[in-house]
Amino acid sequence: MIPAAGDAFVRGRADNGGVSVLGDPLSSRLGEKTASALGRALDLHTVQDLLEYVPRRYVTRGELTPIDHLQAGEQVTLVAEVVEAIGRPMRARRGSLLEVRIGDTHGELLLTFFNQSWRASALVPGARGMFSGRVQEYRGRLQLSHPDYELFDAEGDDPDPARWANALLPVYPAKTGVPSWRIARSIGILLDELTAEDVPDALSPEQRAAAGVLSTLEAYRGIHRPSSRAQAELARATLAFQEALILQTSLLRTRARLRQTQARPRPGGGDGFLAQFDAHCPFELTPGQREVGDEISEDLVRAVPMNRLLQGDVGAGKTLVALRAMLQVAETGGQSALLVPTEVLAVQHLHSISAQLGPELLQAVAPTLITGSMGATERRSALLKVVSGRSKIVVGTHALLNEATQFDDLGLVVIDEQHRFGVQQREQLREGSGRVPHMLLMTATPIPRTLAMTVFGDLDISTLHGLPGGRSPVQTFVVPAEERPDWYARVWSRIAEEARAGHRVFIVCGTIDAGADQERASVEATARELKSRPETRALPSAVLHGRMSADEKRVVMDAFVSGRVPVLLATTVIEVGVDVPEATLMVVMDAERFGVSQLHQLRGRIGRGALPGTALLVTRAPEGSPGRQRVEAVASTTDGFALAELDLEQRSEGDVLGDTQSGRADSLRLLRVGRRSDQQSIARARSVAEDILGEDPELAAHQVLRGLVETRLGGSEAAHLRRG
Repeated sequence: MIPAAGDAFVRGRADNGGVSVLGDPLSSRLGEKTASALGRALDLHTVQDLLEYVPRRYVTRGELTPIDHLQAGEQVTLVAEVVEAIGRPMRARRGSLLEVRIGDTHGELLLTFFNQSWRASALVPGARGMFSGRVQEYRGRLQLSHPDYELFDAEGDDPDPARWANALLPVYPAKTGVPSWRIARSIGILLDELTAEDVPDALSPEQRAAAGVLSTLEAYRGIHRPSSRAQAELARATLAFQEALILQTSLLRTRARLRQTQARPRPGGGDGFLAQFDAHCPFELTPGQREVGDEISEDLVRAVPMNRLLQGDVGAGKTLVALRAMLQVAETGGQSALLVPTEVLAVQHLHSISAQLGPELLQAVAPTLITGSMGATERRSALLKVVSGRSKIVVGTHALLNEATQFDDLGLVVIDEQHRFGVQQREQLREGSGRVPHMLLMTATPIPRTLAMTVFGDLDISTLHGLPGGRSPVQTFVVPAEERPDWYARVWSRIAEEARAGHRVFIVCGTIDAGADQERASVEATARELKSRPETRALPSAVLHGRMSADEKRVVMDAFVSGRVPVLLATTVIEVGVDVPEATLMVVMDAERFGVSQLHQLRGRIGRGALPGTALLVTRAPEGSPGRQRVEAVASTTDGFALAELDLEQRSEGDVLGDTQSGRADSLRLLRVGRRSDQQSIARARSVAEDILGEDPELAAHQVLRGLVETRLGGSEAAHLRRG
């Protein structure tokens, strides 16, 4: 067991003699009123929270924000100059109104204050300052009503006016009631009080010099009070490096501890289940499947638990690789659990596995389904087959994590679409088995190399290249609905043609109903349009979305797979795993609202049989807009790995991975894996972490680093470390 160092770190004395105050509540430093406002508006509660709430950008006193770019409804912070201030009595009611015009070289904006005429003494023409509030529109003009503001000191107060005009001012992401300068003022109070002893460092001065980074306190000062943009960037790079170091230390430590545990070896061979399956398998394994299968097979033979991520493009044949691994485990009498994110996918996996096994193997391994919607009698029967060891392959959803699900000899955990499950959920299944089983995570969302090293650095990674034989090509076309209404009309004709040819058609929308956004294509609105058009009104169709019960979803999918209903209107509930070989057409409405990888996943639902597929990405985004560029990028290539790199450049790593990688992607505050400089920081941090752990595996001589690992990564990840 690893003692919990996090609490000791934030409360007590560190190994360099310093006392960290980073965990102190803000109320102890700023007072209850200010701390309450920061906590309520920005979820900032400790000294460390506030110090690591970094500026969004920097401006100078001489730099005026373009007012003509403002839009009604925006929460803004402006640097501007007072043009005119006029006070007058209000006409319709008692009281006074102060109207202040502020401006820059691009335009003007009106500030209004009710019954606060005293402000006119400070808001005089020529006064410059920062103004913050929500932009409103009144009688055709934009204005800020009762904005927060802070005026700059007069130039005469500084002996060097040029330095005063060019000094960098941090602009923080602000909320109503907590403007940027109040955040800056609060941070300034902390920085004025802190000393180097208050903020101990994880690395020695020699290690920091070798890595090219500042001390933590210097980084805090440099990012909040930079003397230059270069200093601000060095401070940001330092804090990003520290995040990378903490994460890499955690991942490498977890990996080392897992390798110290024992797992039961699961050797295959001879004429067992796996040999029988290969002899009768209707599919010829691709070279990639054989290579990855050999890596997994070698892992299963070892007495150390396998901890492997299998990534492959859409349709690369990952499930077949996993099935062969499960059969190898079954040869030793062991069981495998296949955990999937949705019931639709769980049912489909069970049917697919059962069909591939054939009658003899089906009887021998008895695959079983466990989902949350099963009736009591059905569930009891399934659980009995699992706990008795009769079932060697168990397919299920989150219901597998229930304490009632007990295995006789769990040898392998396979998690499909692993980004849908958090770290804690994955470990829950592994821990509940009684011994440490082997683990295989699978994803059809290719993960860029640097991101994989950052978030999955504790795993061995296998990449499955190539597509199985029999997969048909998919052509993708962008349909700009407003620019080419004739193309949009043709979409409905194509739907009718494919359905009448006996094929299946997916129509995907981002929402079930449009709600207040009436211009957005929803499942319900698109279903009405399908029935209103002469080409498609007679086609049998059905809808599928997350509000439906499991039984309703199952009935709809059965009808779609059988062909009784050739057109399925759905949300992204069909994004992963749905395998219908007869599906030849995928129509995505409002495609610009989806991410690159998500569009690629949706496209992967067609062309899964002998028939070629066509994907039509309908968009209303104007040419040249970011949304339109995403859609066009997907149409330009079917290479999922290239699209994953593009997705990472355009979005954050948390968006790319999903929000369930608790303690990993969501612990990154400054580190951006898509930035080339941060990629270099990650590599340097991993090297430093390897050196430290090579000499000090328990971090006994690196208490500051150990404390940071446990306090920064959150409860679930810290617990994951302690479980080692």
